[in-house]
Order: sequence, then structure tokens, then C-alpha cells
Amino acid sequence: MRSTDLIRFAREAATGNPLRAALLVLAMSIGVAAVVVLTALGDGARRYVMNEFSSLGSNLVIVLPGRSQTGGFNPGNAITSTPRDLSIDDALALQRASAVRRLAPLTVGTSEISVGGKLREVMVAGTVAEYIAVRQMAMAQGRFLTAGDWHRGASEAVIGAKVRDELFGSAPALGQLVRLGDRRFRIVGVLAPSGQGLSLNTDELVFVPVSLAQAMFNSNTLFRILVEAHGRESIEAAKTQVTEIIKLRHEGEQDVTVITQDAVLATFDRLLGALTLGVAGIAAISLAVAGILVMNVMLVSVSQRTAEIGLLKALGATGGGIRLIFLTEASMLSLAGAVMGYLLGQLAAALIRWLYPTFPAYPPDWAVLAGLSTALVTGILFGVLPARRAAQLDPVQALSKR
Repeated sequence: MRSTDLIRFAREAATGNPLRAALLVLAMSIGVAAVVVLTALGDGARRYVMNEFSSLGSNLVIVLPGRSQTGGFNPGNAITSTPRDLSIDDALALQRASAVRRLAPLTVGTSEISVGGKLREVMVAGTVAEYIAVRQMAMAQGRFLTAGDWHRGASEAVIGAKVRDELFGSAPALGQLVRLGDRRFRIVGVLAPSGQGLSLNTDELVFVPVSLAQAMFNSNTLFRILVEAHGRESIEAAKTQVTEIIKLRHEGEQDVTVITQDAVLATFDRLLGALTLGVAGIAAISLAVAGILVMNVMLVSVSQRTAEIGLLKALGATGGGIRLIFLTEASMLSLAGAVMGYLLGQLAAALIRWLYPTFPAYPPDWAVLAGLSTALVTGILFGVLPARRAAQLDPVQALSKR
């Protein structure tokens, strides 16, 4: 049988029962679409986390108070027991590390901000002038905090975009006096909008000098110290130097956790990469179920077309030719389901990106190829048994069932 005749015969056989063919294609398409959508979500989460941590700044070393007892970074490292406070003096001492380009101490807390009869609760971040460069942030209006003595600070504040809109509306914010807790501050700058991320939402933050923030919160400890190394090649050196300096200042006790941005990214990359593979495996189960459906449908097709198979054999068709007809039919149905599933999955991923513009829900190429190839291979493998059964039919007995 020529290839063109084979394909035409298999196509006509596949479309001979439209409802059966449609259900089989639907089952296969659901499996492929599940693979595409779930891997888009998993890989999108990985990309989102990587982008958010990258937005913290480049070449970062982060010093957290308290010693983590695990070997390496995990998301719980930010919550540690603190035998000794991490102080402004500790941060100042880190400036002498040769691998450190600049650094910024950070303390955080909540307070009420009021102006012109308007009142709301905000997150207050106490830091220094270098923070905006370390975090690579942008100003929309005005300037950031004044450089100077970290133990003293002018009564000035920088507010996020959302705080500015809610408190001042269309009125100018620069130069206005606001009450923050029991202190008065003059607004000297407004940050450019950045949105919600894994880090603090700067749109709802108010920045003040670190010493004034500690006085407001009646605390001498820092939330963390952000250290920027001179370059990527200096990150490990900066980590080592920072650890040694803090250890010397804390009487030989290593009571802080020092993590690098690369370590954080690598850890989340591994975790979310494994998650993507896991959800892809779960979605692949549906392809196996669809393959079983292919086998059942083809077995029913063999029983319904027994006389037709007998006639083909009587006309000279070989067992191999019969097998090829049924395998071609199964392949065509599986391929149609795979293509439809791919299109449905891409449509669903596009819908997710439209609903959540900051979430990069793009299915990875390997997942798309794996889903399509698995669907096709599954359909062929599960079509082997019905094809073999059809090929083994005796032509005389088959014709007798007409």
C-alpha cells in the first residue's frame, strides 16, 4: 500500500466515527495542555523569583543577625535567634573590607504617618544614603537621604509612590512636613514606582535615617546589612571578610548569617526547578491515561472493523500492512490531540500573563517538546496491541462476520 493511500485510508477510518475521534483527541489534548500550563506556572515561578532577587541589586552579600544552624541558605534563615545585636558600628566596621564597594544597614518597623488630617500605617525603613545605590533604585522626585554620620541623621524622609498618592494626591509632596510616630520629618524625595516583590514593597515604604528609626522603635539592632561587592569575582571574598570582621567584633563568636545573592538564587533555582519537573510529571500521568483511552478505542475499532480487515487481507494486504494502518490511525489521532493541547496550553498561559502581567508564565521549550513527543509516543505505543490483534485476524473468519 502506497504512503498516500495509507494516510488517506487511516484518515477516513479515524473520521468515520466523529464522536469517538473527538473524545480521543480531547483526552490527549487535555494531557498536553496540562503539561504546558503547569510547566509554565512552575518555570514562571522560578523566573519570577530570580528576577525579584536580581532586582535587590547586583553582587550582594546579605548579613542577617543570628546564626543559622543549617549548612547553606534556606528561606527560613531570615528568622534566627540573636545572641548579640547587629549594630550600626558593626556596619561601619565592614567598610574597611577591601572586597566591599559599599553597604547599607537596614532596620524596619511600622508606624503611623499623618499629614493634613490624613492618617495611615506604613512600614518604616531606617537606612543610609548608600541604600539607593546598593538596591539600584530610582527617584521620581527629589533626592534620597543625605550622606553623613550614621549615628545622627536629619529629620528627613523619602516616601514611596503609593504613600505619596494616598497622602498628597495631586498636591506637591516635596518639602512637606509629616508626623511619623512622635517625630516630625520633612519629605525630601519620592521613589519611582516599583510594585510588590519578594523584598519590601517600596511603594508603601517610608525611608528615614537609620539612627532616627532605631530611636523611634527603641531598638539598637539592625534588620540586616546589605553589602555590595566590587564585582561578581569579589563576592566570595566579601563574604569571607564580612564574616571575619563581625566575628572579631563579637568576641570570636560567629553569631550572624552571611549569605550571598548567588547562593539564594541557586537555592531557589533548584527548588523551583524540581517543582517544575514534579508538576510536569504529574501532568504526564494524564497523557498515560489518554494513551490507555487510545488503546481502548482502537480495540473497539478492531472489533467493529473485523470484516473490513478480512477483506483487506483477502485482497492481499499483509499483517505488517494492517498493523501499519492502525498505527497510522492512532498516530494521527494522537498528533491531532497533541497539537490541540499545545494550542490550548499556550492560550491558557497567555491568559495567565494577561491577568498577572508581572508573572512570566512561559512554558519552557523542553516541556513543550516533551509534551508533544510524549503524546505521540504514548498514542503509538498504546496503539501497538490493537494493531497486532488486527494483523493476527484470520481473513476467512473475519469475512464470515460480515
